[in-house]
Amino acid sequence: MSAPLHGLVLAGGRSTRMGHDKAALQYAGRSQLERAFALLEPLVTRCFVSVRDDQRNDPLRARYPQVVDAAPGLEGPAAGIVSALRAHPQAAWVVVACDLPFLDAGTLQHLIARRDPTRLATAFRSSHDALPEPLCAIYEPAALAALEQFISGGRNCPRKFLIQSATLLLEQPTAEALDNVNTPAELDQARSRMSAPTVAPRALNVQYFALLREQAGRREEVVTTGAATPRELFAELASRHHFTLAPEHLKVAVNSEFTDWSRPLSAGDHVVFIPPVAGG
Repeated sequence: MSAPLHGLVLAGGRSTRMGHDKAALQYAGRSQLERAFALLEPLVTRCFVSVRDDQRNDPLRARYPQVVDAAPGLEGPAAGIVSALRAHPQAAWVVVACDLPFLDAGTLQHLIARRDPTRLATAFRSSHDALPEPLCAIYEPAALAALEQFISGGRNCPRKFLIQSATLLLEQPTAEALDNVNTPAELDQARSRMSAPTVAPRALNVQYFALLREQAGRREEVVTTGAATPRELFAELASRHHFTLAPEHLKVAVNSEFTDWSRPLSAGDHVVFIPPVAGG
């Protein structure tokens, strides 16, 4: 039987690059912390906010159930994750950073639905570099001993822990969902992206080769999508067909020309995804 799922919103950072508390940054009238907690709480049995000891009485954080960092000498996300696993050792934890303004419920639901409790963790593969995303991931109870051993060796990077552990990696259903905001410039960019008009759904012709064709169960299909770029389109299709290859391992062509993954897509475009060795 799988361990129950608890939720943890990481809000214990010092926000040094931003210059002020990232958890309090507001989008559409809600703080990042409030928004992240509201997304996660309905999907788990219990939900908490991860805080440092000196933050527990902060008005923004005090309204939520808390897990206070209890890992002497350790700060950052690793301290929050370890403290949660120690506080409730029989639970698995859906860990989410508070500074993900594009995170959506569908991404969290996708993560939870594909959780593998026999692994130490289930995480997304970054849509930017294909490495594990440790701050929107599920950590199983067995991860505690492995993480403590990892930390005892002088290491504290959750991403490196996931790389070295038995982690199930999933493709992101929405490419931008885990883009975070660490600096004032990134905050301005995020707010600009949020205010930009959305792309209306339109039909695209998609063709697959080799392994992708096998996994999709078809050679080609017409897809109605709001994806703005080949990267966003591939993330959507990877979720649908359970592709195991990341964009970094593929080439993409649009209208018979190899192109960049960020090229804008238009109605009627013919998009081809090509693995390193394309057969048949």
